[in-house]
Amino acid sequence: MAVRYYWEDLQPGTTRELGSVTPTADEIRAFAAQFDPQPFHLDEEAGRQSVFGGLCASGWHTCAMAMRLTVDNFLRESSSMGSPGLEKLSWLQPVHPGDTLTLRHTILESRPLRSKPDLGLVRSSWEMSNQRGEKVLHMEGYGMFRRRQPA
Repeated sequence: MAVRYYWEDLQPGTTRELGSVTPTADEIRAFAAQFDPQPFHLDEEAGRQSVFGGLCASGWHTCAMAMRLTVDNFLRESSSMGSPGLEKLSWLQPVHPGDTLTLRHTILESRPLRSKPDLGLVRSSWEMSNQRGEKVLHMEGYGMFRRRQPA
């Protein structure tokens, strides 16, 4: 796929919708069985007896779904060179089977990297909301992108 977005194109204040995903109970259990096997992520009854009120996705599963939407609907068309990490990560509401989650990406800051003149650094926020408009995930972190015109 051709590069559509270089660092120069990623201006602070730009917001994009990155799509939606609806996890099933089977997907929630499968992710949990492999990566976060806590009872409320694996069993409906254990979920009902927890503070979550039912089977719910691992927060890490929610992050993974956000990452997939980000790759499919933005990063594949960009000059992304990876990320040095996140600053903030909050799981705000449980994600239950059948919830439709929509991801919004906002660019907060952008600057060239002095140590790597062919790259720029972008700080972004991601907010994922369910079908009721409740925020379920908030992340802030960095991405490195190739510059169209290296300094």
